[in-house]
This record gives sequence, structure tokens and C-alpha cells, in this order.
Amino acid sequence: MKKVLFSLAILCGVHASGQQKKADLVISSVKIIDVSNGRIIPDQSIIIRNDSIIAVTGSKQAKHYASSQIVDGSGKYAMPGLWDMHMHFGGGDTLAAENKNFLPLYLAHGITTVRDCAADISLSVLQWRDSVNNGTLQGPTIFTSGPKLEGYKSIWLGDLEIGTTAELHKALDSLQQLKVDFVKITDNTIKPELYLEAVKEARKRGFAISGHVPYVLTMQQVSAAGLSSVEHLGYAWKAGVKDEAALSKSIAAGEIKGRDINKYILANFDTATALKTYRYMAQQGTAVTPTLNISYTIAWLDKDNHEHDPYLKYIGKGLQRTYEWRVKRAAMDDSAAIAARHELFGKTAGILPLLLRAGVKILAGTDAGYLNSYDFPGIGLHQELALLVKYGRLTPLQALQASVINSPAYLHKTNYGAVAAGKKADVLLLNANPLEDITNTQKIHAVVVKGRLLDRAALDALLAGISH
Repeated sequence: MKKVLFSLAILCGVHASGQQKKADLVISSVKIIDVSNGRIIPDQSIIIRNDSIIAVTGSKQAKHYASSQIVDGSGKYAMPGLWDMHMHFGGGDTLAAENKNFLPLYLAHGITTVRDCAADISLSVLQWRDSVNNGTLQGPTIFTSGPKLEGYKSIWLGDLEIGTTAELHKALDSLQQLKVDFVKITDNTIKPELYLEAVKEARKRGFAISGHVPYVLTMQQVSAAGLSSVEHLGYAWKAGVKDEAALSKSIAAGEIKGRDINKYILANFDTATALKTYRYMAQQGTAVTPTLNISYTIAWLDKDNHEHDPYLKYIGKGLQRTYEWRVKRAAMDDSAAIAARHELFGKTAGILPLLLRAGVKILAGTDAGYLNSYDFPGIGLHQELALLVKYGRLTPLQALQASVINSPAYLHKTNYGAVAAGKKADVLLLNANPLEDITNTQKIHAVVVKGRLLDRAALDALLAGISH
């Protein structure tokens, strides 16, 4: 009798193991890009259920999964969906609808996650974030700082203005109540000592902190305080001067100001000093988001004013009007100032290899959105990646890592960064290999966002829906 029961158990086990497991989407026969090391793994099948990847197998093993939706990935390359780690929703409540159109624009360009680095419509952004997360709104995953911290009478709208320790704690309390994803601090009017205190207190509360850096402080001071990421490359460029502390004191005393600061940095930048400072940043875990795209666009407005860019059909008229102040400011530059803009871009981009050599993590972000002239949500990230390669001398692999590996690591999100079991089902399917040519990130065949497939027809429909 025992032998009969044992035999039945074996038969039942065989039957159970022979049953197909349920999946919602299978992408078969695809080449997977391992962005951690640049390896291409051919003839793989990606098995997706709900919003997660449950398995990645050889195509022969994919027969063990049953799915009503099977996509032939032959000749395609699969990688994690792209992240834009510095963008802005904003321009006031009257432009909320135009801002909301960024969501399909990002998805149509393979960007499945964005980091909103503060603006003046935070309540709307927080609502969109939660709606995307619960599946009632289609769009990229949003991580947002909510309103940023600043000093009194800042030029920025929608800030939390602070001037005392008590006001700092009240502001951080309010950000915690809003359940923001990180804290943003900028340098327009905030007192330097309060800036450092804000970084330390936000870090104590468990936040990642992104910021501009007051020029009267050194990079060593803000990195030691716990700043998680420096936004914009110019601050790291300043940190490479032979005696940054002396420069900061001169700026605080008003002895060096305006464009003379850049002239000073040009004359006193020192590679050995820069590497020493950058190694300290790496030890402290301070990343850098270069935002080359906005710098490049503004630097070369004399060559291309972008007024007739076809992409403007996706950008609302109200948002386009927010571009005007930067354009008008650039138009006031004489030939010497224009030449200085060009030189400044090249010099700042040129420090990226030093940052990489020192071990500083680079985050791919555009500064796209409202206010930043002709720096477009969506296509802007592809342009940023290309600029990182061309001017920053990153390899295509390093540029991709800056978007899809370093970005989630910054926010301590371990379920992103690879096409692998247990990761979020945010996948970009490309028609060509971006490791061979970084511009191949623009050759998008399909996007999977939270497990839902958007094929080329669906992506084109997203674009058509916001075109005007």
C-alpha cells in the first residue's frame, strides 16, 4: 500500500511540475542588455505577471509559462526603462493640465521613472504620483521632493522659506506629512549655516537630499553634512579650484562676483585638487546630476534658437511662455559673453571623467519641464545621454548606468536596475543596440510600464493625443 501511495505521489508531482505557470506577458527570443556589465544575453524570454518580472529564461524554458499576450522579441534589445533624475513640473496651477501631458510624453520616449526636483504645483504632482502608483493614471513612476527649502524672499515660487532652526523643523515636518520622496534645497537666499543644518536634519530623518550648493560653502562642507546629490555640474567644477575655501571666502565678502567667479575657476582649476575633492565626495556618497542638456541648449542659443522645433507641438503654449526669460537673458550677451558660454560648457563637461575616476556616481537628468528653455521632457533624456557620451566622454554603458542603475540606487530602490526576476516590469525594447551607439536609445520598438505593454502603435497614439 505504501508503494502505491509513493508512486501516486510521484505521478502527482510530475503532473504538477508539468503544468504551465500563469503569466500576463511574455517577451520571447529577445537580447537582454545587462546594464551592470554591458553583457548581451541572447535568446531570452521575459516573463511578467502584474507589475513584476517573475522570471527570465532561455526561450525553450518559456513554454512552462502560459500567457495570453506573447511578444516576439526577435532582433530586439531589452533593457530597464529609462529614468530622468532631474525634471520639473511647474508654472502654477493654471498650467497643471499642460504639465500632466508630460506623463504620456515620457512614456512615449521609454522613460518609465522621473524625479521631480521641486516646483510650485506640488499638490498636483503628489496626486499624480499616487494615482500612477495605484494604477488609476497612466504615466511614469514619479518620485518628488514636493516644495524645496529656501531662504526668505527667494526668486523661486512655491518654496518653503526658512530663516531659523524652528522654521526648518516645521518645514521638514510638513514634507514628512506630504510623504515626499526626497528633500530638495537650493541656494538663492538661504543662510549658509542653515543650509548645512537643513542637510544634516533631513538626513537624520532618513531623506535623500538633493541640492544646489551655496557658493560661499565648499563642496567638502556640504558633502560632509550629508548632501546626497549635487544638481548641475558647475558646482562640482568650482570644487576643483586649488583653494576652494579661499574662493568661497572671497565670494562671501563680495570680492569676487558674477561672471568673475567663472573666470577665477578657469584660471585656478587644478586636476589633483579636483580628484582629491571628488574622492571625498565619493566616500561620502555624494552623487552629481550634470544636467548637460539645459546647459548645452542655452550655451548655443546663438546657433539654434529652437523657435521652430517640431517638438514644440507637444509643449503647451503656457509652458512655452515660461521659456522666455532665459532666452531674453541669453539674447543680451555680446560676442565675448557668447564665447564664454561655449567655453564654460566645454570646461564643465570636461570634469566628468575626473568624477568617474574618483568614483562619484553620475545621475542622468535633464532639468526638463517648465522654465528651462527648449529642454524637452521625453526626448531631452536621450539628448542628455548623447551629451554625456560626446562631451562628458562617458562610454554608452556608463551613460545608461547613470540613468537605470545609479538613479534607483540613489533612492535605495532595489527592485529596479535590471531585466531580472523580482524587478519591476519597466522594460524598454529597442530596435538597435545602444551600447554600440547611444543614440539607439531613440529607436524604440515598445515600452513595458508596470507590466503593461505599449507597442509602437500605442506609443504613437500617446504622442498624437498631446500634439497640437
